[in-house]
Order: sequence, then structure tokens, then C-alpha cells
Amino acid sequence: MGDAKVSENGTEKVSESKVLTENPKYYKTYPEREVHEKFFRDVFEIILKDALFEGIQRDQPVVRFEQPHDLWKILNLKLGRDPAHNHDVLLDLVKDVIKYSVKTGHPYFINQLYSGIDPYGVAAEWVASALNGSVYTYEVAPVFTLMELEVFERMRNIIGFPKNQGDGLFCPGGSLANGYAISVARYKKRPEIKELGLSGVKPMIMFVSEDAHYSFKKLASFQGIGLKNVVGVKVDSRGKMNVTELDKEIQSSIDKGFDPFLVSATAGTTVLGAFDPIDEIAEVCKKYGLWLHVDGAWGGGALMSDTYRDLMKGIEKADSVTWNPHKLLCAPQQCSTFLLKDGTIATDAHATRATYLFQQDKFYEAQFDTGDKHIQCGRRADVLKFWLMWKAKGKDGFEAHIDHIFGLAKFCVEELRRRGPSFKLLLEDPECTNVVFWYIPPSLQDMNQSSPEFWDRIHKIAPKIKERMMRQGTMMCTYQPLRQYQNFFRVVIQSSEVNEKDVTYFLDEIEKCGKDL
Repeated sequence: MGDAKVSENGTEKVSESKVLTENPKYYKTYPEREVHEKFFRDVFEIILKDALFEGIQRDQPVVRFEQPHDLWKILNLKLGRDPAHNHDVLLDLVKDVIKYSVKTGHPYFINQLYSGIDPYGVAAEWVASALNGSVYTYEVAPVFTLMELEVFERMRNIIGFPKNQGDGLFCPGGSLANGYAISVARYKKRPEIKELGLSGVKPMIMFVSEDAHYSFKKLASFQGIGLKNVVGVKVDSRGKMNVTELDKEIQSSIDKGFDPFLVSATAGTTVLGAFDPIDEIAEVCKKYGLWLHVDGAWGGGALMSDTYRDLMKGIEKADSVTWNPHKLLCAPQQCSTFLLKDGTIATDAHATRATYLFQQDKFYEAQFDTGDKHIQCGRRADVLKFWLMWKAKGKDGFEAHIDHIFGLAKFCVEELRRRGPSFKLLLEDPECTNVVFWYIPPSLQDMNQSSPEFWDRIHKIAPKIKERMMRQGTMMCTYQPLRQYQNFFRVVIQSSEVNEKDVTYFLDEIEKCGKDL
């Protein structure tokens, strides 16, 4: 930061370097550029080695599991009046944070609807974090604003919305994107609610599949709709919404004096990966004049593939779509979008026109200040991750990825069938990359599978296997009950790193952890 200089009156100015070096208190707060740069480079090398490359090799654990109170002590998480730590100590802390965190980029992490590490997405995340931008006005985020407009237009075109119209928002997760659907659909039906609130309005009713994501109930409660006014429509044996039941539920709500306003179809349910019949649901929405939303947070990525996009036949008839690139397309968390056919309704429903941000007399076109249609103010530049991935791979690259993971799901189903009595598929022909099944240990294979006792015992198998694989760090695979079904495993395939050998490993590991139960 420079040597000592002589002032105009001849006295020596003390250099900033000397102050920082001789005063440890200030040194901790304002490190010199060289010291700071070295710290960044050291952290970068740790990330590359422990989090991105060596740390996610197949011979490394997915997680080093510790119970909460033990981990608290190991990491010394407590904050207080401790003295500031030097960089060597901080680097050790960074190593420990990575060491004890779940490696979601590991090929054996198949626990959630996100996994894998996309190098272009990660690089973009670093750039966005370094710039620390916030996307609400063009003046503070010119590049990211234009990127969003470009990405939204391309995504709407892929959906099949009319060209050169519509809108889009990046959201902090699919739950908030679905919340936006509730908000704009309600505004479309009852615009006066924006000014007057819900007072005096007859109960508004919305309809989702009984297997829909829980965010609809949560956000309906948050927005004053009420949990009881979210109707879960029955599904068929494959988990797809029953359209006849939907029609009956809507008519019943009208007969009772309620005010239906929204139907959400799901494109890829969380557990079974089912795709609701959008074409048929759209006809029901047209009949009753209801907003049609499609929650494609999970399955939306299939739109990138000419082979699998027909799973969402009719999606172009939707009024809005949730689509999370951080799921099937493996963009880094978080990367979620809410896409609209109507180009103005998000602004109409949410804008409050704060004059300290959204002045109308700026020297550029005010339409490029996009923040007022969001419920957030400060907002991350999530677009950069998806935009850079798209530039690197093109749509053909995304299509190849989708075709690969769907093909692996089919291979997994065939492998389960091949293994005979040890595994029982819940769905014989899953639509998405969710493969759901029970593991039946040798001790239970001769039991009557129609007996309650058999299923009571099976219900306890998956949690025990999950515990064993977590403690050993060999794999992470989730389980759950659903409706009348007892606990079953859900293998979710979405990373391009996963191959057929890995799928075989998944099933071998489940057998190894459960064969003596």
C-alpha cells in the first residue's frame, strides 16, 4: 500500500503498510492486498482440491457424518469475543467446513433433486459473488439485467409461449416461484385485493395434485388463502392428477359458494416423478376460466430434449411455469425461474414504485429496471450460472445430458428387475428419473407380501439402511412413505457424472447395508 511519503509541510507521512503491520488490531480488519490475495488463492486451491476434484472421487466418502452436538464441538462453531484468527487458522477452518459438509457433487449423492457439479455454473457463481451485484435496476446490474431478458425469452420459446411477449423472474427456489403463481393468479381473478386485502372477499380456492409440492400449501398460508382452501385432487396409480376428479372438485367448490382461481399441474412430482396431463387440465381451466400454472421445477429440464419434451404435452397452454435449472439441468443452487405468458401482470400485481429506486426520469429506458415486479429487493445474479452453462453447452449439450440420465433411469429399472426377490418396484415404468422401490432382505422374502406384518417390517428397513450408509459415508439415497405406501427408496438420477457402474453400485450398497436385517 505504498511507502512513507513527505507531506507538503515537510513532515513524514506514516505509510498505511506500516500502520497495518505494527497494529495487529487493524491488520486483522484491513489486510494488505498481497496478504488478502494470497488468502484468496489458498482458499481457491482448497476448494479445487477438497470440494471439486479429489474430494468427490468415488473412493472418498459422500459425507463424514457426526451427530449435531459432536459436530458443533469439532468445528468450534461458537462465536463470541474470541481474538481474531490469523489466516492459517482460517484456512484450517475452511478445510474442516468442506471436510464435514455433504459433497453434493459426488456421484454417490442421489439424495435430493439436485446433484452434480457443473464447472461452468460454479465458475459463474464465483464471478457473480465477486461482483456482489443485486439485480433490480439496470444502473447497478446492466449485464445481468440483459442476460435475464435473453434467458427468459429463450426459455419461453422452448415452452412454446407466443414469441416476443411474456415475462420471467428469477426466484430463490421453486417454492417462491410457485408462490408467485398464486399471487398473480389471485390478482388476475381479484385485482382489488392488492389495495383492499382479503377483507370481505369470499374464500378463494386453488387446486393441486395430492402429490404436488408442499410449497403450494405453505405459500397459500403465507398469502392468506388458507391451508383448507388448497384442494388436493386425487391421483391415479402412477401419481398423475385425475382430471375427472379435478372437474368435480371445481364444480363442488362453486356450488358451495367458493371462488376458484388457480389450478397447478405438476410436471415431475417430487417423489414419483409423475407428469400430470396438462392438455386435459388446460381444457378444464378453460371451461371454468381459471389460471393454469405448471410446476415444472423438477421435470422442466426435459423440455430441452426432443425425445422427452412430450411428457409436458400442452405446456404452451399454461399461463405460468416454474422451471428450476438447478434440478434436472444441474446448474448450481440456486437457479429457479418463474415464466409468464402475460408480459405485465407480475408488475401490475407486485409493483409499489419506490421512487428511490425506480425513478421514471432516468437517462435510460425505465422498462429495464425490472426489480419492482419481484417481492424481493436485493437479489442475486443467479442468471449468470445458467447463461454461461448455455453458452458452453448449447441446447444440444443440455439435450444430451437429459437423454443420458433418462437412459440411466431405464437401466436402473432393468437392473432392479434382474435382481429378483431382493427388490420390488413401486412403479414398473417411471416417467422421470425417479426410480422408486422397496428392498426386501432375505429374512422377509418368504413372507406373505399381502400381510400387514410384512409391510410393518418393510417400513423399518429403509431407515436402517439409510443410517448405515450415512454413518459409513458410502452413499446418500433418500426414502419416504407416500399415501398408502410404506417407506420405500427413491433413487434420483440427474448428474452427467453418473454411469451404469454407479447405478449397479447403488443397488449393491443397499443390499450390503440391508442383507442382515
